[in-house]
Amino acid sequence: MSSFAVLNASQLVTLSGPKRPRIGPELSELGIVPNGGMLIRDGQIERVGASDEIEKNVGDAEVVDADGRVVMPGFVDAHTHLVFAGNRLDDFGRRARGETYEQIAKAGGGIWSTVQKTRAASELDLLTLAKKHANWFLRCGTTTVEAKSGYGLTVEDELKILRVMRQLKKEVRLEIVPTFLGAHAVPRELSPDEYLDVVVTEMLPRVTAEKLAEFCDVFCERAYFDIDQSRKILSAAKKVGLSLRGHVDQLTNFGGAKLMAEVGATTADHLEQTDEQGIAALKKANVQPVLVPGSVYALGSSRYPRGREMIEAGLAIVLATDFNPGSSPTPSMPMVLSLACTQMKMSPAEAITASTVNAAYSVNRGARIGSLEPGNLANLVIFDCEDYRELAYWFGIPQMHSVYVRGECVSRSGGL
Repeated sequence: MSSFAVLNASQLVTLSGPKRPRIGPELSELGIVPNGGMLIRDGQIERVGASDEIEKNVGDAEVVDADGRVVMPGFVDAHTHLVFAGNRLDDFGRRARGETYEQIAKAGGGIWSTVQKTRAASELDLLTLAKKHANWFLRCGTTTVEAKSGYGLTVEDELKILRVMRQLKKEVRLEIVPTFLGAHAVPRELSPDEYLDVVVTEMLPRVTAEKLAEFCDVFCERAYFDIDQSRKILSAAKKVGLSLRGHVDQLTNFGGAKLMAEVGATTADHLEQTDEQGIAALKKANVQPVLVPGSVYALGSSRYPRGREMIEAGLAIVLATDFNPGSSPTPSMPMVLSLACTQMKMSPAEAITASTVNAAYSVNRGARIGSLEPGNLANLVIFDCEDYRELAYWFGIPQMHSVYVRGECVSRSGGL
C-alpha cells in the first residue's frame, strides 16, 4: 500500500487526548493543529504535526494538498438501521397530517411495513440496496457505522439481514459494526412471550454460532418489549458474549435507561424521555448515551434528549443518525451536528467529539479510529470549509471534499 502525506489543512482536527471517551470540558478539546499535516503509511497514521514539519519527512510519498480545508476523523455513526427494503412514504404523508408514531404503527405502518418488505426481498436485493445506503454515508463523511438487524423478526430473516452485512463488509469501504436487534418488534403471528422465547432460544444461538454480530439491542418500550422481557433478552445475549445496547425511553419514560445501567450495557440509545434519575443511573454505571436528534426532527417532535444535562452530569455523550426508513431517513452526520447545536444546545466542538472519538469508543473501536493520532487507522475526511464549526453552521449543503478509509480515497466530491 502506498504512502502519502496530507498537507496544508487550515485545521487538522486530531481529537488527540486521553485513550478513553471524553467527558465534560474534554468534549471541547479538539486537538486542532493549524496548518496541519499527516504522514500516512500502509493505511495507518505515522506522523501528525505542522505541515512544514511533515513536509520534511515526505520523501517519495504522494502529497495530498488540503489547500486550506478542514481535515478531521471520519464520522463514526453509532446507531443505524442500514439494511432494509422499501420506504415509508405513506407513513411520511400520515405524519404530515398529524398522526403519531403509535397511530401509524397500529394502522399497519411503522416497523411492521418495513418488515414485510424486507422479508420479501432476497439477500441479493438487500445487498444492492445496502450498497446504495453505504455510499450515501461515505458521501456525508462517515467512515464507520454500527448497523442493526430488526426488520426480519423470524430466525431466517434476521440471519439474512446479518449475512447481508457480512457480505457488505467485503464489497464496500464503509466499515460496519453489526448488531443483532431481533427484539425490534413482536411479529403479529406470535405473542410477546412466545417471540421472546424465539429470540433467546433460537435466534441468539444461531447469530453467535455464525459470529454475525458484536452487539445485541432491544426496543424497550411500551407496546414493544417491557422491562422484564428486555432484561431476559439482554441477559441471555451477555451470556453468549455479545455486548449490549438498547433503544430506551424514546416514546415514554419507561425505565429503560435504568435497565441499561443495571445490565451493564455499552450504550443507551434515544433517551428522549429520560429524566434526572435515568441520567444519574447511566453515569453511575458508565453507560454511554447515544442521542439521535434526527429521529426527533423527522417525527415532528419537540422533545429532544437532555444532552446539555447529560454533559454536565459527566456522561460520554455520542451523536448518531438513527438512519432508518421510518423515523430518521438521513445518513447525514453534518445534519445531526446542526440539530445538536440548535436544538440540544451543544457546542460545535462537543458535537464533533460526540460523533467521532466518543462514538468510536461506543462501538469498541476507540483504540484505532475516531481520532487522528499516530498508530490509528487513516480514516479521515477533507471538508470543503476552513473552520470545523461550518459543518454544523451550513446545513443542508454537502461539504465533503474527499473521504479516506484505511488510507484509500473511497469517495470524492462529484464521485471518484
